[in-house]
Amino acid sequence: MNKAKFVYVTYIRSTPEKVWDALINPEVTRQYWNHHNASDWKPGSAWEHQRFDAAKTADIAGKVIEVSAPKRLVISWASPNSLNDPAKTSRVTFDIERSDEDVRLTVTHDELEPESDMLRGISGGWPLVLSSLKTLLETGKAIDVTKHKR
Repeated sequence: MNKAKFVYVTYIRSTPEKVWDALINPEVTRQYWNHHNASDWKPGSAWEHQRFDAAKTADIAGKVIEVSAPKRLVISWASPNSLNDPAKTSRVTFDIERSDEDVRLTVTHDELEPESDMLRGISGGWPLVLSSLKTLLETGKAIDVTKHKR
C-alpha cells in the first residue's frame, strides 16, 4: 500500500536555535500549540504530546528517532492506542535551515495511511500550529489555536 505524505514549509524571522527550542521546550510549545511535547529528546526515547490538564493526557505519542540539534528532529507519531500498530504509526521530520536572516522550517509528515483521519487531521493542524509558532517567534504572541477549526 502506498503511504501518504504531507509537507509544510515556512520561513521564520528567527534563529535555528530558537526554532529548535520552540519544538522541544514545554513552556514554549504551550504558548503556540496549547500542548507540550514531553521527552528527554534522546534517540530511542518516548515522547508524548500532552495536554495541560491534571492527568497530562497524551493525544499523540511516539519515539524519538533522530536528533541533530538545531538542524533536524525526527519522531514517530501515533495515537496512544495505536503505538504498537506499525500501519497506524507515521513519522514527522523537522528540518531547520538558516536562510539568509531567516530560518526555513520544513515539516514532513510521512508514512501516513491514505484517506485516514490522521491525514485529514494533520493537513489542517500543521498549518495552524506552524503559523502560530511563526507568529510567536516573530511577535512574541502566538495565535490561539483553540479558536480555529482544523
